[in-house]
Amino acid sequence: MRTVAVVGASLAGLSAARSLRKQGYDGRLVVIGDELHRPYDRPPLSKEFLVGTLGEADLSLETDDEDLRAEWLLGARAAGLDRAERAVRLADGREFRADGIVIATGAVARTLPGSEGLAGVHTLRTLDDARALRDELARGGRLVVIGGGFIGAEVASTAYALGLDVTVVEAAPTPLAGPLGARMGDVVSALHMDHGVRLLCGVGVKGLSGERRVDAVLLEDGRSIPGDIVVVGVGARPCVEWLAGSGVELDNGVKCGADGRTSLAGVVAVGDCANWYDPRAGAHRRVEHWTGARERPDAAIATLLAGGAVEPGVPRPPYFWSDQYGVKIQFAGHAAAADSVTIEAGAADDRDVLAVYRRAGVPVAVLGMNQPRLFTRWRKQLAATSS
Repeated sequence: MRTVAVVGASLAGLSAARSLRKQGYDGRLVVIGDELHRPYDRPPLSKEFLVGTLGEADLSLETDDEDLRAEWLLGARAAGLDRAERAVRLADGREFRADGIVIATGAVARTLPGSEGLAGVHTLRTLDDARALRDELARGGRLVVIGGGFIGAEVASTAYALGLDVTVVEAAPTPLAGPLGARMGDVVSALHMDHGVRLLCGVGVKGLSGERRVDAVLLEDGRSIPGDIVVVGVGARPCVEWLAGSGVELDNGVKCGADGRTSLAGVVAVGDCANWYDPRAGAHRRVEHWTGARERPDAAIATLLAGGAVEPGVPRPPYFWSDQYGVKIQFAGHAAAADSVTIEAGAADDRDVLAVYRRAGVPVAVLGMNQPRLFTRWRKQLAATSS
């Protein structure tokens, strides 16, 4: 293998490039990224960066002495993959042929229809998004967050700390019920009400009002919520449109095996765009978490370099964390697989709790709120049980 192209220059792409060198690949390495920025850390964008305790230099994922001997093509958007020529085609017309290709194009934030061109309306996915939102939050005012997921909750927590008047609107009856289940989703989302942040659940958004700048969020039940700033946090979609017609099978992202291999030989996928097979569940899952983007490229690169001749292992249970209103929230596993949830330590009312999810008595997930030591112990046990 003489040339490998990594399409995507965020954490997953950088991790893949590092894995290539770590696993002995010494050929040409091309890293293509659609943003102009070098790889940076995204989790702080909704927290420390918005508050101002971390600057842009602190977000860098590369060390000062790191040299991957890579060609970096930044500000270059992938527009197609030529299966016959094994070439990545860029939007500016350039093409790069490669023996091996790593798809790491991530995901893009979903937007609210009709919000285009309306000042004061934001999504939060990129460094540029965070810059714009940080400048607006610094001026204060009324913030409405649409979507009570983790990004929305973290932005609400940060804005509360900055002194803004904050309202969170969630279409589902219980925020975070998807990742955490209804019972513990209710416990975690109660952090908003603990701190005087308004939480409106079970109501959808009809649209926004305002001429040049947003001034209110219109709800489907007829209410109007005044807002000077609106953050839309309604999830993300995988960036895979550029692969249409390439022969790479798509299904909620790039459909992969348990080791990242795709339907095309010599092509693997990692990160938020990759829908990996989970042997534990017997189904494909797309994991949009930092740890997945950091850990899974090792397996995908091993598969790529071995030409698919290695036996796929079992990926570690997905893990993510969130910091809200001074509470450290950690979760590992799959809540949807559980038929019971038990409190093993602490008390839910105190937001200091360790909860274990089980199916037929076997642990399948664990949630910690301000329980880092006990959570770490249970996470290790969960990984051992799942392997």
